Amino acid sequence: MGKDHEYITDDHRSFIENQRLFFVCTAPLSKEGLINLSPKGFDCFRVLSPTKVGYMDIVGSGNETSAHLLENGRITFMFCAFDGPPKILRLYGKGSTILPGDDEWDELSKQFTALPATRQIIVADIFKVKSSCGFGVPLYEYSGERDLAFKWAENKGPEGLETYKKEKNIVSMDGLPTPIAAKFI
Repeated sequence: MGKDHEYITDDHRSFIENQRLFFVCTAPLSKEGLINLSPKGFDCFRVLSPTKVGYMDIVGSGNETSAHLLENGRITFMFCAFDGPPKILRLYGKGSTILPGDDEWDELSKQFTALPATRQIIVADIFKVKSSCGFGVPLYEYSGERDLAFKWAENKGPEGLETYKKEKNIVSMDGLPTPIAAKFI
């Protein structure tokens, strides 16, 4: 059944690299605040070391993860096996947002394939890894990635994406600022 680890093992890394979908969960400190749980696809997640991970994040309708990380840093990633042997893997960490132009961007971005509408890189220092059985996760067959986000970004163009980020990505639904806010203020 479930096991706890203080770092990402080689087996964990292999499992993560074979998943086509993962989930990111963050929350504000306020008990009235909204918990955010986001599914992520594409080949955007990287294990950077046994205790550090990151993912390339694209422009979306909100920026809750980034706002919550700026406020308190708490983040959980979850990977589920939708084929093969059942398994769930959760990574618990303290995260932050790296924006284009930040000191770390040039070196860190080399670890990823730039995607259309790349907005930021979310990184996290992992302090706990927990595996569990995944017996209740159904089997699904992967049939491909959606390209709608990329077509949308291409139609917006660079200036349109900047305008969209200014309109939709500088504060969370709870009114918390995101690191992008400083760029526009």
